[in-house]
Amino acid sequence: MLMGPGSTGPLNARLIAAAYRDEQEATDKVLRLGSAIDAYLFASPVPYEFARKAGVLTMPATYVPLGGASLHEALLRGTLDERYDPTRASLDVLSRADVVEAYSEVDLPVDGIHVHEELTSTAQLTSFHEGLWRRKATRMAITCVRGVAERLEAIGVPVMRLRPTNAGVRSALQTAGLLGAHHRLEEAQLGVVIVDVPTLRDSSRRSTPRYWRDELRLALHRLLLQEAHRINATAHPVDDHTFMVTATRGSLVSATEGFRQPPFVERIKAELGIAIEVGIGMGRTTQDAETHARAALSRAQATRQSFAVDREGRSLVPAQRAPQRQQTPEPLRTKGRETLMRLSERIAEEDGPLVVDAENAGRMLGVTPRTARRLLRTLVEEGLAWPLPPNRTLQPGRPRQLYRLIVEKLDKDKAGK
Repeated sequence: MLMGPGSTGPLNARLIAAAYRDEQEATDKVLRLGSAIDAYLFASPVPYEFARKAGVLTMPATYVPLGGASLHEALLRGTLDERYDPTRASLDVLSRADVVEAYSEVDLPVDGIHVHEELTSTAQLTSFHEGLWRRKATRMAITCVRGVAERLEAIGVPVMRLRPTNAGVRSALQTAGLLGAHHRLEEAQLGVVIVDVPTLRDSSRRSTPRYWRDELRLALHRLLLQEAHRINATAHPVDDHTFMVTATRGSLVSATEGFRQPPFVERIKAELGIAIEVGIGMGRTTQDAETHARAALSRAQATRQSFAVDREGRSLVPAQRAPQRQQTPEPLRTKGRETLMRLSERIAEEDGPLVVDAENAGRMLGVTPRTARRLLRTLVEEGLAWPLPPNRTLQPGRPRQLYRLIVEKLDKDKAGK
């Protein structure tokens, strides 16, 4: 798609595959990828909607559209095949406006179409199509969901599944690349943190020894320097009771849990026993960012709520917290990496390809194909292998399931050590 004929040029990005058999598994795949990516690209609006409704999308996301050219292609196939009648059809997931537009563009009437716009469960969508077909209100179903197509085929309902076109995939890849590049630029924008220490402010009602104030200021500066170094930022005093930390938005996102918690507060309270007030601002220049940070500080002092504003001066809304991801047990993760290491060593000895099936993997590991198949599935779950399309042959029996081993992760681990 990226390099073949008709492409608009190579995409300056690294693609990470996350295969699944059911669209609802997309949510778990997003959680497994974590924050190591810049943009999500889903194969259709169905897995995108499942992930969006689950609240796991913490990065920019898009999907390959199934309206437009994909729907036109399905209507053409249906018109040319006497088993189907697109003028009396039920459709799911797509909006009615998109369906009417596509039908109008190919001069097909829309009086006999029925659209279920909302993405619900596979059983509910199947019931929607089946009910219309049994009442003879429709003669075919057009679905975006693989599970719905399989169920309808099993009960004899003429069904056609919408599939993305090559042009749609290329366009979506370019969109995802632009979203990722924009996210990178956004993460790199300048951010300033103003730290105000009420204890160090001058007060006419009480006075503290000068040496005590100086000692506290030095201790606070030392602690802020440590915190700033941890997030690749800088820290320096502004006046007797104010400090400034200059960073990037990306580093501040990690330090504030996505702008949910003000930075440095808990550690300073635990180690120095004092409270601080924090304001965060973004800007195109340091001066703009500082101005917004001081505005955020004043707002936080007045409302005790928002403590960060963007470069336009608007309050930064905290990103939705993703559900807690179930961690893979350490023994399983170690076993998977050991399996990958053993396979990569045997492949290097034989100078073979990085694509294996259960039979080849079993031979290399000295285990049965059944055990090898289970080990390969474990590698896929841990992100150490990609399942490839089955290798279909003219021979009878189940086609071979191929896996591409991601040995690059072993090299990355060695480089990190």
